[in-house]
Amino acid sequence: MRFDSFSEMLRFRAAVSPDAPALTDGKKSYTFSELRDAAESRAGKLRAEKKACLAVMTEGTADCVIEIFAANAAGMQLVLLDSSLDDEVLARLLLWTGANAIFGDEELKEAMTPYLKDPEHSETASYIEDGILFFTSGTTDSSKAVVLTGKSLMASAWNGSQMLPLREGDVLLSVLPLNHVFGFVCGLLWGLSCGAQVALGGGLRGMLTDFSKYRPTAVSVVPALLAFLLKNGLMNPELRTLLIGAGDCPEELIRAAKSKGLSVSFGYGLTETSSGVAISTEGDPFAMAVCPDDRITISEDGEVLIEAPTCMMQGYYKDPAATASVLKDGVLKSGDLGYLDAEGRLHITGRKKEMLVLPDGTKIFLPEYESRLASVLQEEDFAVALKEGRPVLLICSERSREELLREVRPAMDSLPRGQQLSDIITVKEPLPRTATGKIRRWALKI
Repeated sequence: MRFDSFSEMLRFRAAVSPDAPALTDGKKSYTFSELRDAAESRAGKLRAEKKACLAVMTEGTADCVIEIFAANAAGMQLVLLDSSLDDEVLARLLLWTGANAIFGDEELKEAMTPYLKDPEHSETASYIEDGILFFTSGTTDSSKAVVLTGKSLMASAWNGSQMLPLREGDVLLSVLPLNHVFGFVCGLLWGLSCGAQVALGGGLRGMLTDFSKYRPTAVSVVPALLAFLLKNGLMNPELRTLLIGAGDCPEELIRAAKSKGLSVSFGYGLTETSSGVAISTEGDPFAMAVCPDDRITISEDGEVLIEAPTCMMQGYYKDPAATASVLKDGVLKSGDLGYLDAEGRLHITGRKKEMLVLPDGTKIFLPEYESRLASVLQEEDFAVALKEGRPVLLICSERSREELLREVRPAMDSLPRGQQLSDIITVKEPLPRTATGKIRRWALKI
């Protein structure tokens, strides 16, 4: 069933299956009629407060979900934030987004009150109807804020449910943060929109018991979480549907999950597209069928281009230049490289930023190139970059350049001369990496 808003979804489910279990966090549980009533009651109170923008410190509780649904129904702009933010970063984000209300514990609200704005006198506020702000790479003051809407998020949930339907009686375990669009859509809306129950996990502390406690039939995970679950044998026998997204997943993890009798799917999407645009449903998990509302084409240089009219972002918050750089005439430049096979299924091969283009037009795909070097280098802390039109190696090492050149020669000899390393640059400090261990290529100093 396609819904245009959270409220429409709750009203429909409450009318069709009023007593079916809808949401639980282990402390509070709601049927669909109870969830609808709680959200509508809270929305009335928020309307009376006449606030325009609510910042939500997301947490895995039913109260948090109800607050989000209620604020959206009350016409408030929402800003979904990481509950572990330090006060300094949070204060800057509150000022920047023009938030004039905050959902969180009382101590936090008291500390942040000086940074909340009066919407009638705020020069920084630019509120968006039905707007919900998600951040592209975790909530920091340097991340882009993507403006989505309740309608686009519900469209994304519908897209996913057409590819991987759930049904009443299913239990979807929500283990991913709600301030990440993958967690919000595939850990919450996917289940509720299908009439399944959503069980809100207890975060890292609850991970060891959530599966045995809730006995889920479906769960959405990121690759690192899947590795943790498999290593610790945490998945319950009732679990049958596993959706993986938000990162590259080693094939051995997928094989291990399948060996447990699970139906394993892999999803591809971006914050800018309100989560998934392609999902595998059978056979090769990396061969993904494009979702019904979406269209994918491949540019001449291999970049994945996305048209997602029902799910596309409104733009980057207060950054029209950045929006225009990636979104034109409804087509989003994903920054990912890939191809469509003969059956129209999408295969992702890497990031465009992970490709070097030499002056003669030759393209070097960095993960493959660096894997070749990793087979001969002892150090793991290295990266390849472009300098004066030629590939060079940056490596954190105390060994001499000559010694390193001898070591990498076997990996280079089979490559055309123009693609071989032209130089090796040793550095004393570890190379800059993201929280997930990926090289921050834009921060490399050549």
